[in-house]
Amino acid sequence: KYIIFWKSYYKGELLLERKKVLECRDLHKKFGKKEILKGISLEASEGDILGFIGPNGAGKTTTIKLILGLQSITSGNVMINGYDVQKDFTNAIKRVGTIVENPDLYMYMSGYDNLKMISNLYSGVTKERIDEVIKLVGLENRIKDKVSKYSLGMRQRLGIAQAILHRPNLLVLDEPTNGLDPEGIKQIKDLIVKLAKEENMAVLISSHNLLELESFCTKVTIIKNGEIVETSTIEEAKKVNKESIYHFVVDKVIEVSNILENEVERIDDENIQVYAKKEEIPEIIEKLVTSGVKIYSVYPEEMSLEDAFLKKTGGNVIDWFN
Repeated sequence: KYIIFWKSYYKGELLLERKKVLECRDLHKKFGKKEILKGISLEASEGDILGFIGPNGAGKTTTIKLILGLQSITSGNVMINGYDVQKDFTNAIKRVGTIVENPDLYMYMSGYDNLKMISNLYSGVTKERIDEVIKLVGLENRIKDKVSKYSLGMRQRLGIAQAILHRPNLLVLDEPTNGLDPEGIKQIKDLIVKLAKEENMAVLISSHNLLELESFCTKVTIIKNGEIVETSTIEEAKKVNKESIYHFVVDKVIEVSNILENEVERIDDENIQVYAKKEEIPEIIEKLVTSGVKIYSVYPEEMSLEDAFLKKTGGNVIDWFN
């Protein structure tokens, strides 16, 4: 399962090389003459939490349906744990758990009975595994209650419990925090992080709540017009240019553009933005000071994932039903 060490860090811990769980290669999808997907490629390994975002009509939900075998693929392929979804669907989907939109729950039954019934669909799901999952999703104190008495957040956690009973290593979630209050969102977020780290799952999550994705995803894939715009870490995705943006407060704004070779944007009479790499900043400061410019403060500008998304996709709004 683990092969060699690699020089990468996840929350300060040295990682082993991780197994690739999901790989989409050059996916195309046509409905009649209309091409919806135009060569989608993405991948996720064990422990990844991949945020999948896109503007109106980008093809996000279509991609998820192809991954889950819910729609036919025009060309390209989806590999899950080394199995081709088109050629060997049974083995490919065997270790996949998913919630698309809202989980299917029987409201008149208890949470435990819902899990017990779902467990009958799989071989090898023991009572011990059911109890383990209940503890994992934090429903020990309410699992005997009827689902009709659950909050929306509790129902989402029960839905995730159903999805992971059979020990999948790929979890696909479509809008898992939709409609939840802040406490419910935090609970789902913490649960997803726990599943990725402790259960070693690869998680593919689509959401319109970019602020939430930014706080816990390990990487993000942006799709627009049926094509991948970018796949990168959250930090890299928040960069619109190769350089970062640094905010300078100075006394001679006009002179700065003549002194520096970097791209400079004037904000007002005291504030400018300089596009530069981190290692260039000491030299830039030295140049300005030597040229008689007083510098009152310098700090990097933090762009949110949402701001970067809007710039990279032309200002489109996200539609989670495309």
